Amino acid sequence: MNSLKDRLGKDQYEKLARLGNEKLFEFVGKYVELCNPARIFVATDDPADRERIRNEAIEAGEETPLSTPGHTIHFENYLDQGRDKEHTGILVPKGTELEPMIETRDREAAYKEIHEILKNIMQGGKLYVLFFCLGPANSEFSIPCVQITDSPYVAHSEFLLYRPGYEEFKRQGKNARFFRFVHSQGAVTETKVSKNLDQRRIYIDIEDNTVYSTNTQYGGNTIGLKKLAMRLAIRRGEKEGWLTEHMLVMGIHGPKGRVTYFTGAYPSMCGKTSTAMLDGETIVGDDIAYLRTKDGKVRAVNVEKGMFGIIQGVNSKDDPMQWKALHLPNEIIFSNILVVQTPDGKKGVHWIGKDGAVPPKGYNHSGDWEVGKKDAKGKEITCSHPNARFTISLSSFDNLDKTLDDPNGVEVGAMVYGGRDSDTCVPVEEAFDWQHGIALKGAALESETTAATLGKEGVREFNPMSNLDFLSIPIGRYVGANFDFGKKLTRAPKIFSVNYFLKHEGKFLNEKTDKKVWFKWMELRVHGDAGAIETPTGRIPKYEDLKRLFKDVLAREYRKEDYVKQFTLRIPENLAKLDRVKTIYETKVKSTPKDMLRLLQEQKDRLLKAKEKYGDYVSPDVLAGVAASLP
Repeated sequence: MNSLKDRLGKDQYEKLARLGNEKLFEFVGKYVELCNPARIFVATDDPADRERIRNEAIEAGEETPLSTPGHTIHFENYLDQGRDKEHTGILVPKGTELEPMIETRDREAAYKEIHEILKNIMQGGKLYVLFFCLGPANSEFSIPCVQITDSPYVAHSEFLLYRPGYEEFKRQGKNARFFRFVHSQGAVTETKVSKNLDQRRIYIDIEDNTVYSTNTQYGGNTIGLKKLAMRLAIRRGEKEGWLTEHMLVMGIHGPKGRVTYFTGAYPSMCGKTSTAMLDGETIVGDDIAYLRTKDGKVRAVNVEKGMFGIIQGVNSKDDPMQWKALHLPNEIIFSNILVVQTPDGKKGVHWIGKDGAVPPKGYNHSGDWEVGKKDAKGKEITCSHPNARFTISLSSFDNLDKTLDDPNGVEVGAMVYGGRDSDTCVPVEEAFDWQHGIALKGAALESETTAATLGKEGVREFNPMSNLDFLSIPIGRYVGANFDFGKKLTRAPKIFSVNYFLKHEGKFLNEKTDKKVWFKWMELRVHGDAGAIETPTGRIPKYEDLKRLFKDVLAREYRKEDYVKQFTLRIPENLAKLDRVKTIYETKVKSTPKDMLRLLQEQKDRLLKAKEKYGDYVSPDVLAGVAASLP
């Protein structure tokens, strides 16, 4: 410990000593020695420490101030602007395979490799030791975390996204069961972006709850407490009987002041953040939730306290809450969008889908930019990257729900699963029960790929519960854990699916704002205040209920012909999906629960029976006439 004390200096050492955790000392000492920084700063929960690191991000050139007070811009390497699936892996003992679809690495070899990369990687630089808490503090949901990084931008991002954890460490003391994170951006170019992308590695060691991330700056690869920590929490939760889900948490406001809390799982760029930010509703969180059972009910918390949101398409009409927050003097980090000089000489910003015309020139992640600029492969560079982001505290939003930091979480009335699906699923549908919802809405989820990950866009991918990228246990065990979770419930949430991307003759059948109506209908269903039509795949709304809701919520007429197009049962497409999913669970997934295969087959049987009687495409009017109309 003397060596660590010498390197830290008296003041920084005493900050660690006050936490009284020997394992924490060992962790910090090991990586200070390995990474070999010239300077070290240990941050507490003191706001002055946060302000100091924010200023150092600017001084280091990782962020640049914009004209609006509190706003900064950050850029990453042109090839470092999405999650790097290829170089992300879970470390497992030799001979162990979680699942062919879950990327793993031999623990011994990968551990050696990452430590070779980390050796002296911070030489001449500065190391930050940071403390955070996943979930509200002083709660059964609380997980303390320690982060080591050499990037003040990463540190600043995490201050915006996560609750302070120094005092939580102190509260839990020597018994703290904490997650560990080691990050280095590595050598940087003159423009302060990571240079050695060939040594970009993101490894999750589930044996000792440690995440390693090197030679990258993109938040999805570096902000360890986000999706990387999900792997650690999923594994812990499965052992202890609770769930870690890729879910928003929000309050939907019903009649007479009633608030019903929803969780919702969507792959990236499928409408998750815009849903969490629906005007007129309240947000608890937009990305990750912990779910526990209490008194036979589901309770959920937002793991975070901020938002690392996709900015493409955010505009004043469709996203008024986000739009307002992004234009006020708030603490915000914009990443990989266009910086422009405004007529009054100020630094403004523009992104794909923002109100107004695209400026003819400016500065972005590619350097000096003008309309029509192409990259080395001849591909046009847009004004902002499709996966450009903004990092902001939820306290900046007018619609923040008052329960954000409630240590008991919120009672969940409904769970929603949604993805990109152009030809199969109706816009909103209720599952028959918990098991049907978990199997057919969650575990059977498919979605088209987007710019949020590196690789091809527009490819339909199997993504159970929108959580495949983040699983640290076999898929069969994960699905089984969801089934088992429901067995403990005396009051299970209703489960729904949504699909904002259904098309007819190449055109979307939904407006972006239609989701407001789907959620109002779901809220009514939770309380038995709206009817439904039973179909082979679930329960859909009645036309008269939607017509009234469209009028009340959106002040729009809802045409019967639109209802028919949207809610027609597409039997060939549904059967094709079931066959794809069933094949995966039969041939690629280990230990698929028998209930999963049974539920898939039962749905197929119902569809085949309907096909034989009514043909390939069945109007909701036909279904309403032949099925029991539900109260």
